[in-house]
Amino acid sequence: MRILVLGAAAGGGFPQWNCNCDNCRRARAGDPAALPRTQSSLAVSADGERWALLNASPDLRQQIAANQQLHPRQGGRHSPIAAVALTSGDIDHVAGLLTMRESQPFSLYATERVHASLRANSIFNALGETVARRPLELDRPTELVDRAGESLGLRLAPFAVPGKVALYLEDPRAGADFGTQPGDTIGLEIAAGEGARAYYIPACAEFTPELARRLAGAKIVLFDGTLWNDDEMTAAGLGKKSGRRMGHMSMAGEKGSIAAFADLGIGRKVFVHINNTNPVLLADSRERAAAEKAGWDVAHDGMEMTL
Repeated sequence: MRILVLGAAAGGGFPQWNCNCDNCRRARAGDPAALPRTQSSLAVSADGERWALLNASPDLRQQIAANQQLHPRQGGRHSPIAAVALTSGDIDHVAGLLTMRESQPFSLYATERVHASLRANSIFNALGETVARRPLELDRPTELVDRAGESLGLRLAPFAVPGKVALYLEDPRAGADFGTQPGDTIGLEIAAGEGARAYYIPACAEFTPELARRLAGAKIVLFDGTLWNDDEMTAAGLGKKSGRRMGHMSMAGEKGSIAAFADLGIGRKVFVHINNTNPVLLADSRERAAAEKAGWDVAHDGMEMTL
């Protein structure tokens, strides 16, 4: 199985279009230690020929152009992208679907909660009948197939993770969780054949004992790296929300992801969905050094892994 990081940044990308923080200034200036990144998405393939996207970033057109594996190869119209699977209804995970409105057949996988939010927004009707909308059911492995029903050689097993409903679907009248329900935020176990499994969890608000048991001993885990500290954006005067309020746990601290993963025996740990304010984006930062010392890779666009 091949895993290709199309985009490693959180919503807004890096540098973010309206952010003047130190990180973004360095990225705009071309500082080699501040490598730009597009918004979070993966591509996975069992054979290197047909690919499934895990989330469809607003930057999808740019990401396809940057990765030859996803270029058309035959005839007048063609794409090796045969399926898309969504881990949430967040804008930075679904907006790229509108780039794929060119009558190209593929399968679109999501939980019923996310499918319902897409159906409720008529702009996604532009995908048309060439797109087969297929279900992802929690804790039920699903074999990915293309629009015609032919297997891609990949299986996804979706599972609920602590998080929250997409920002544009929040209901302040529903209490502290804003109406969040199971299926609003999921992680994915990815498998090809009978081989080892990888996990993709771009958003997670809390590391539970159940999640620790699920991930222990995994070969590869790509995990939420949004913020270094929970109050990172508020302390910098760049926002009013904590990481937890946005549905993300931080990397640092006793309850952070670096500490949570320390004793799980995972082969390769990779941070994805990294916010533009996070100092771990800077190759020369002490935070990057601390993450790498703890055995973490910080994802960049174009990073490839084989399992």
